[in-house]
Amino acid sequence: MIHALHAVYRRELLAYFQTPLAYVFLAVFASAAPALAFHMGRFFDTNRADLAPLFDYMPWLLLILMPALAMRSWAEERDRGTLEFLMALPIPLWASTLGKFLAAWSVAALALVLTFPMWIAVNYLGNPDNAAILTGYFGALLLAGGYLALGQALSATTSNQVVAFVLGTSACFLLTMTGLPIVLAVVGDNAPAAISEFIAGLSALEHYNAFRNGVIALTDVAFFIGLIIASLACAGVLIAERRGGGR
Repeated sequence: MIHALHAVYRRELLAYFQTPLAYVFLAVFASAAPALAFHMGRFFDTNRADLAPLFDYMPWLLLILMPALAMRSWAEERDRGTLEFLMALPIPLWASTLGKFLAAWSVAALALVLTFPMWIAVNYLGNPDNAAILTGYFGALLLAGGYLALGQALSATTSNQVVAFVLGTSACFLLTMTGLPIVLAVVGDNAPAAISEFIAGLSALEHYNAFRNGVIALTDVAFFIGLIIASLACAGVLIAERRGGGR
């Protein structure tokens, strides 16, 4: 079974780099992340040697770019009519689902690695808390994984990649918006405390903020792992229902 997973992972990873998608994605991420940190985050005005401005804007960057990376996963298979061929192979559905996810997550991890020069820069400019920075990167990787898995689940609902991107971006946006202070304040003023806590618990932003502040909590890790597993399970169910059903 591990061989099947590796085969799907390798196929998907190569597919990303055989088209302009991965290169465009990496180029956009590598340029947008520093731009957000240096200009919108006013990096040089904070007089602090850390990557807080980068991690502040990371959720908003990921909620757009992760659905763009995930949109092709199943929608392309259905559009090209290769889904039936993939399902006919002696590969478990879980291996296909997990392999596609891990390939996309690897590309996302590479994108985060491309921001490493900023880490070098802050160490040159001062003495940052590198443990906190590493924790921030870990949180960003988990957040990227959650958005990717959600985007791939929604990609399984359509054969149109543009529709898959719009659905994925909308879902990630809602998952992020629920953690904004203004949203939580409005809910808190108009709903019981239990409902407010429940909504806050569903927010990817709320759980990501702990990593951004240099704190690793088991509940936050469990949230993202749970989001990934639940989303991939949904993708598997949706594809299983369309087995042999074409587009």
